[in-house]
Amino acid sequence: MGNLRIPLAERMRPTSLDDFFGQEHIVGKGKLLRRAIEYGNVGSMIFYGPPGTGKTTLAQIIAKTLNANIEKLNAVSSGVADAKAVIEKAKRDKILLAKDTYLLLDECHRWSKSQSDCVLEAIEKGNIFFIGSTTENPYTSMTRAIVSRCRVFELKSLTREDIKNIIYRALNDKDRGLGNLPIKIDENAIEYLAEVCGGDARTALNALELAANTTTLNKNKKIVIDEKVVAECLDRKPLSISIDMFYDLLSAFCKSLRGSDADAALFYAQRLIEAGCDPLIIARRIIAHASEDVGMADSNALLLAICAHYAVANIGLPEAMLNLTHAIIYLCEAEKSNAVVVAMNKAKADAVTLRDDKVPNHLKNHPSTNEDGHGKYKYPHDYGGYCKQQYLPDAIKDHIYYTPSQNGKEKNMQRKKFRGEK
Repeated sequence: MGNLRIPLAERMRPTSLDDFFGQEHIVGKGKLLRRAIEYGNVGSMIFYGPPGTGKTTLAQIIAKTLNANIEKLNAVSSGVADAKAVIEKAKRDKILLAKDTYLLLDECHRWSKSQSDCVLEAIEKGNIFFIGSTTENPYTSMTRAIVSRCRVFELKSLTREDIKNIIYRALNDKDRGLGNLPIKIDENAIEYLAEVCGGDARTALNALELAANTTTLNKNKKIVIDEKVVAECLDRKPLSISIDMFYDLLSAFCKSLRGSDADAALFYAQRLIEAGCDPLIIARRIIAHASEDVGMADSNALLLAICAHYAVANIGLPEAMLNLTHAIIYLCEAEKSNAVVVAMNKAKADAVTLRDDKVPNHLKNHPSTNEDGHGKYKYPHDYGGYCKQQYLPDAIKDHIYYTPSQNGKEKNMQRKKFRGEK
């Protein structure tokens, strides 16, 4: 009974990479982090990404696999004294027990410079191995000194299939999960939970546990969990449509935005919200389409889309529905251009295939004086703001990625200036 008082998400925490779902880009077969763990050569690192994606779990798996100590601190509640105590113990264990120590620091972006500095020497000498866990980008939220001593891994939101696998495992596991309970759960409820938890395994398992613990037995002595029960546990309105219909409506909404039909876009947006769709999903799609389909023809569309997203996230419905409607109408009525997405794809294609092309000498941070044919860097402001000179590598010096359309404000752009032509 005591074990049942431990939250389901904690009980179901994977203990090996074989039980770990998601993050195939770093722990899949043959990937860097998996190889490092298998070869026992894991140094200091920082995991960053959304909540419930496995940052803490990976740190614990690493320590267990390498038979090392793991010491946990939270950056919000710990200080220099706590870190120094961990370091001293780690030194003793390394000498007396020949055992490494991993310091797992949750919310590591919250540590000040002085707190971060206190572990730098220990990391450099190998007295401890540091594993930071954060939802913030460490390159902008943490001190450069500690980031430079760590390998940074970005964790991504779990896919629907990842979440479904985690749910099934919790339902079937009789030792740690809910396998001993007479649960009968609709497939639609599992699909719904996997969709609306936002790629967060902890949110999904917490909702599942709450549903199992608060649903009374029916006449057949079963705990029946359907979409309505899941939605109550997530404090959300359940989808009143199938998953397929949800994606059909979302697709129709996106295509209506692109097709400049404000009436249709508003209708599908309202259909989605009435069906239980998170309005933030709609707001995020509007932001994407503001650059994909409107782009440089009317850059104000992107600003308005971001404002609508902010309103939905911070004010909420029903008030923010006005802001969402405002943005939808603006995007539909705005001039359209896909020049931004075309330029992005062309530039990416060259970046992938021409990885070894050299930067022109005059653009380098420290230009050498013995390279011929490149000339000297011309400071554009000395020439009225624009001047003709080569910016791209030699192999693609004549490639053009961005071609303005003849729509909206884009038709007035004088593209030749940006190529250095006067």
